[in-house]
Amino acid sequence: MASLRRPPDRAALESMTAALVHRGPDGGGAYCDAHVGLGARRLSIIDLERGDQPIANEDGSVRVVHNGEIYNYRTLREGLRRRGHGLSSSCDTEVLVHLYEEHGLDFVRELRGMFAVALWDAPERRLILARDPFGIKPLYYAERDGELWFASELRALMREPGLSRELDLAALESFLAFNSIPAPLTIFRAARKLPAGHMLVWSDGQTSVEEYERPRPAAAHETRTEPVEVLAEELRNRLRDSIRAHLVADVPVGVLLSGGVDSSAITALAAEATGPGLQTFSVGFRERSFDELEMARTIAARYRTDHHEVVLQPQGAELLEDVVRAFDEPFGDSSALPTYLVARLAASHVKVALSGEGADELFGGYYTYVADLLAPRIGRAASLAAPLVELLPSSSRKVSLDYKAKRFVRGARLQPLERHHAWREIFSDEARAELLMPAMRSGHDPLEPYRACYAETDGAERLARLQDVDLRVYLVDDLLVKADRAGMAHSLEVRVPFLDRSVASFAQSLPTALKVRGLAKKRLLRRAVEPLVPKAVVTGRKQGFSIPAAAWLRGELEPFAREVLSEPKLREQGYFEPRAVTRLMDRHVSGREDLSRQLWGLLAFSLWLDSVA
Repeated sequence: MASLRRPPDRAALESMTAALVHRGPDGGGAYCDAHVGLGARRLSIIDLERGDQPIANEDGSVRVVHNGEIYNYRTLREGLRRRGHGLSSSCDTEVLVHLYEEHGLDFVRELRGMFAVALWDAPERRLILARDPFGIKPLYYAERDGELWFASELRALMREPGLSRELDLAALESFLAFNSIPAPLTIFRAARKLPAGHMLVWSDGQTSVEEYERPRPAAAHETRTEPVEVLAEELRNRLRDSIRAHLVADVPVGVLLSGGVDSSAITALAAEATGPGLQTFSVGFRERSFDELEMARTIAARYRTDHHEVVLQPQGAELLEDVVRAFDEPFGDSSALPTYLVARLAASHVKVALSGEGADELFGGYYTYVADLLAPRIGRAASLAAPLVELLPSSSRKVSLDYKAKRFVRGARLQPLERHHAWREIFSDEARAELLMPAMRSGHDPLEPYRACYAETDGAERLARLQDVDLRVYLVDDLLVKADRAGMAHSLEVRVPFLDRSVASFAQSLPTALKVRGLAKKRLLRRAVEPLVPKAVVTGRKQGFSIPAAAWLRGELEPFAREVLSEPKLREQGYFEPRAVTRLMDRHVSGREDLSRQLWGLLAFSLWLDSVA
């Protein structure tokens, strides 16, 4: 917190840090002066004895708190020592204050890692907040009456006395469109997220927010042209270097292993670096079309890992409510449930786990990218076939043919950005208008962040521009939120080696044909990992932690869902039209359409409202 009007409230600071004990159960610290209060909880991973925060420079004029890891801190330390800086610990956080002394606001450009940083420059009376370029670590803030409050999670920020709990109706519209809330919005009007790659500077009570780094795809005429084998070898080497950097820790590191190409490659290269005994963690399902444990076991056996598994059954109220509380904003991605459970499993063995987030967005791993390339060629025919496709009965299998076909024909004739969103959207504009109570309709266009991202990459290949939208919005505000909250709920740090500058910049330099061609996805990545993993993994379909939500909501979870989304409860909450929700539930249960993503989002929102009531 920072203030020019009054000294920071120490009790409020301690309350905020106490709300984050799950992110740092190993210790805590606080600092207050006349204008700023800094607090931190610590998950001890590097320099277990001397890394408590806040950390100061030699004379105490600059202090910092930091959530995340700086993977190049050893190189940075040596350079700082040679330039005369005195460092008293071996932890990564300490380099931040000295880098700031050397480079000023450009200190963040020196960092390789994931981070949310708050740095106080006392002589200048300047507070700096910065978030890593890929948005791996979260950072929330709120301004009120000349004061600035900030925290790693919204739950801590809401400990600030007097901060309004009024919901942001634009955020609600976005949630219904995406099942998550994109930055800078939060569910509360009074709070904002600092976007990825941005820096906030608070000086003399004035706040400015600017982008300092923006990963972006290469221009179409600048994409790589070397032979495939040359590029595949370069990618293997870049991944190998990134994974070695992400293994830096003074505690055991494991891997979240789905059995797909991304996590299998990470496992292979991590085992190469550490030897047998690397710990791996997988989640399975009793529904065969969702269960991928056999492939994970194959990878584990090949690299002689210490492998652990959990099998997910249809879950009732208690676990769903735990997951909702862990995310502290409405979050409707149902894969949060298995991610939460596999993180809990991993946390019982390790403090750090590597995960494959980012590979699909960077290397072209989604079916939507195939559809993006097919639509200009067969969009008209698809539209003509739409009436017949809509008659297909709904299946409960994973990514079923009927689900993909219906999504494709509904979006095939739209413009590129709109159809890309249409294939993933939860509630359309029309559906939101029908669902929301009249007083809850904001008129906000949820596609604004998509359009802004897309406009920034003019000149790149079309597919690369759509991948960039996913990298900047979907990945940051859905997948990375899921990984961070599910991990931190169990005091597990989740690291994502595909989201390394070296790997990402390489991926963004590739032409479309090396990512997606025909029905083949992640073409160069698969070629690069061929020497590392079994052929069945290289040629297999996309893996992941998605759940059988469609079947569960037609079976064991239907009574629970109808109770949570009952007419009396929805009327009491006052956001959604009860009859519209009941129609969605009935249509899904009848098998006419798979509406599990919509219903899961509504469940998550209703349970979240209960948790903050």
